[in-house]
Amino acid sequence: MVSSQYTLIEVKAALQEEANPKTASFLQGYFKTGPGQYGEGDKFRGIKVPVIRKIVRKARRLSMEDVISLLTSPWHEDRLLALLIWVDQFIKGDKEEQEKIYRSYLDKSHHINNWDLVDLSAPTIIGGYLWGRDRSILFEMAWSHNLWDRRMAVLATFYFIRNNDFADALKIGEILQSDSEDLIHKAVGWMLREIGKRDPEAEESFLKKYYKDMPRTMLRYAIERFPEERRQAYLKGLV
Repeated sequence: MVSSQYTLIEVKAALQEEANPKTASFLQGYFKTGPGQYGEGDKFRGIKVPVIRKIVRKARRLSMEDVISLLTSPWHEDRLLALLIWVDQFIKGDKEEQEKIYRSYLDKSHHINNWDLVDLSAPTIIGGYLWGRDRSILFEMAWSHNLWDRRMAVLATFYFIRNNDFADALKIGEILQSDSEDLIHKAVGWMLREIGKRDPEAEESFLKKYYKDMPRTMLRYAIERFPEERRQAYLKGLV
């Protein structure tokens, strides 16, 4: 009889069963795994996110050690599954469990090495843990030479933004508004757009100060929801 919750062995068997070589080939290109690209060397089984989320529901009681075993796997989907399990456990956990997940997340952050892994976990685990606590670590991450540390710093602030707290997000945006990486341009632009949904004046105050010098991708993401006339004014430098 199959148990209601998977063991680690059963989780790994489910991942192998769901593997799809055709999808894997597509994901290898989509996540830029070629030489010199941001996901260089990453390996994909070829499992889409909705399928992984179904496995999460059967694996949410895995131990910390078992989740870390998945997070240190060479397979991208195994690492994503591990992070989604942690997100689920963090949301349902008490303060002690949340701190354990947060600290393990930071300790193993070198395995969180693509944008989807960051985006689906950092807002809840880093942002959620730091809500009401000292956030200086985010500024250390924003100044990091590691691309994924910087993206984590941005994405963590989404938790604050959803709670109408924009100050640290905007400070991190200032640090990163001249970043050299396109994935940071997109993340900061997205962050500014989310602030603008809640406080248009806060977003425009930032944009008026930096928009002429910020990367075009960042600006386009930030003003995506502006009325067309206002959007064109920013794109043409007429604000």
